[in-house]
Amino acid sequence: MARSGLYKGDVQRARDSLLAQGKNPSVDAVRVALGNTGSKTTIHRYLRELEEEEGRPVGAKAAVSEALQDLVTRLATRLHEEAEERLDEAQQRFTARVQERDQAIEQGRQEAAALSNQLQRTETALQAERQAHEATGRELGARTTEVAQLHERIAGLTTRLAEHEAHAQSLEEKHAHAREALEHYRTTAKEQRDQEQRRHEHQLQELQLALRQANETLATKNQELLLLNRDNGQWLERQGRLEREVSLTRQAHEAQQAELDALRLTASEHRALQVRWNQDHQALESLEAELAQMRTELARERDRRESAEAQASRLQGHQQAIDQLLVQLRQSDAGVSASEKAKR
Repeated sequence: MARSGLYKGDVQRARDSLLAQGKNPSVDAVRVALGNTGSKTTIHRYLRELEEEEGRPVGAKAAVSEALQDLVTRLATRLHEEAEERLDEAQQRFTARVQERDQAIEQGRQEAAALSNQLQRTETALQAERQAHEATGRELGARTTEVAQLHERIAGLTTRLAEHEAHAQSLEEKHAHAREALEHYRTTAKEQRDQEQRRHEHQLQELQLALRQANETLATKNQELLLLNRDNGQWLERQGRLEREVSLTRQAHEAQQAELDALRLTASEHRALQVRWNQDHQALESLEAELAQMRTELARERDRRESAEAQASRLQGHQQAIDQLLVQLRQSDAGVSASEKAKR
């Protein structure tokens, strides 16, 4: 940046310092010596004024220094080389532009030929198109009639399509209702199957309970039957013993009757025998009554035994029926489970 207030004396001192160092006091060197400040125009003007005042060129001495001549030579050589390089570059650019222009001209010629051929083809095609247009005009009337007929058919088909759509909508609604009914049926069937399953399970539990009770009752009846058989044996043994006692009593009664007949001669003996006979007769009646009671009890025990045997037989048949029903229920449950798995 130019320093404000640059004076001629400053330029002179910088120039003298450069000359004392044996350097060329050029505008750039002086400006560097001034600390890169000041305008080059101002520095050049002050240097020219100093040169005019001294009556000789700025930086001139009795003889130009060899360094200055060498610098001028290098600068001239460099300028010449740069000029040659720029000239070569310009020549290359010009040659490239000429080649590009020649290529563009050749391409333009080819495109013009192609356009000419295309123009001829286009004219031929245009003529054919005119002829086709005339034919198309002739067909247009027929096509117009066909279009009108097609419009009528389209209107009819549109009406039928609307009817079909309405019918399809109705079918979809029916299908939706059918799906709802099917879903309701499946839900109801599942609930019924669940209820039937629970009912079967409840029946199975009841049958199992009844089977256990029947087994317990059967065991009890078998125990009672054993007791009845034992009591029956005791009653039969007691009956035999009573029958033997009755037989002995009858025999004694008959002997007493014979004695009574033999002893009728005396009233006292007769009365004594009569009393004894009465006693024996009462004892006999008592024994006969006891024997009749024993026979009644024995008949009752036989009836009870036969009833117990019949009940045991019925219980066994009932148990067999329960076993068969359990097998059927298990088979039914297995079939229901297999059907459920197949549906799933």
